[in-house]
Amino acid sequence: MNTGATAGNRGEIGERWPLILATCVGIVSSSFVLPYYTIGALLTPVTEEFGWSRAQFQAAILFSSGLGALTAPIIGWFNDRYGPRRVALPSMVGLSLGFLIASQMAGELWMLFAAYGFMALLGAGTIPVTWTRAIATSFFKRRGLALGLALTGTGLCASVAPHYTVWLTGEFGWRGAYLGLALVPLVLAFPVLFFFFRPLSEASQEALLAENASHQNHGVTLGEALRGYRFWILLLSILFAYQGFSGIGPNLLPSMTDDGFSREQAASVQSVFGLSIIIGRVVVGYLVDRFWAPGVAGICLAVPAIGVFLLHGEQSLEVALLASFMIGFAAGAELDLMAFLAARYFGLAHYAKIYSVLYATLAVCSGTAPMIFASAYDLTGSYDIGYLIALGLFLLSAVMVLFLGPYPKGDSSPPAGSN
Repeated sequence: MNTGATAGNRGEIGERWPLILATCVGIVSSSFVLPYYTIGALLTPVTEEFGWSRAQFQAAILFSSGLGALTAPIIGWFNDRYGPRRVALPSMVGLSLGFLIASQMAGELWMLFAAYGFMALLGAGTIPVTWTRAIATSFFKRRGLALGLALTGTGLCASVAPHYTVWLTGEFGWRGAYLGLALVPLVLAFPVLFFFFRPLSEASQEALLAENASHQNHGVTLGEALRGYRFWILLLSILFAYQGFSGIGPNLLPSMTDDGFSREQAASVQSVFGLSIIIGRVVVGYLVDRFWAPGVAGICLAVPAIGVFLLHGEQSLEVALLASFMIGFAAGAELDLMAFLAARYFGLAHYAKIYSVLYATLAVCSGTAPMIFASAYDLTGSYDIGYLIALGLFLLSAVMVLFLGPYPKGDSSPPAGSN
């Protein structure tokens, strides 16, 4: 092993850790995780007050994700033109306004959709396109680990946000919960982003690209990517997995309470899900820097199939915690895998545009899956059918990702760990 290269790799993380920290905090407070991981804790009190079905309430995520999908290509263009910092900061303020609007709902279903729609539109610049572009263009030798560390924000949110929302709801009601959530992007994220979210300038990126030319010497346009089979394999494999994760995530807490667990126990199961996302992000980020990333992905995406099998039917709290950990571990790997694989197979020249199209598809998926799971519950009184569907989706995804094949010839450098 090349000791000098290893020291340089460590230095890349050490030199730019403030960017990783700021990105992580930004993701915790973003429009694609904060509404998603808190809606489960708000489902029961809101639907009981207004008489809505669970599917109707979960459909708000579909509406929000659909708007997020429509805006993703535009946000990708904004990122390329103005940079992630100028996109992220005003969007944090906008997301807070969306939560504020939600606190004023008065029983009309359209107000629910309007509130979550505003979260998506006003907070559009906080979607993964912004965060992954900042990391992908600022890290080269340890990009996988940097993405994994930054994207632990989703796990932190999944772990902490349900408990925070349950506490807010218990102390101040669901309206107070929405007001408390509105403070997260404004009070927590905005100051951290203002001082520390500073991706490398274009001049610095070009210098590092030259220094790491063997790693980043290729790049295709969006049109070229769309005409290649690898784009569609990547999209479909991650889409199938995301359908499973997205259906389980916001329905895990109500699923546990339906099985007889207390809201506090259910929130603990949800927290384990969040903590395992953090572990999955870091472990998989470390591994893809050293081994063939599709192989790592195939193994990871097979693990949650066991988890959902364990959740099918009745289970003890210990089994539920284990299943939650297995599903969360793989869920943690997924967004970093898509970002890493997109950068590795398609290059950085048009990364934001290519990734935004991939993300737009997943955004629609993440909105439909919770509603499908909730609809299955409304029809059958159980989430078991949803868990069985998720099992098949995970196995299909694990097989498909292996067909990405070797890394492109223009990016033929070995993994960093083999230097």
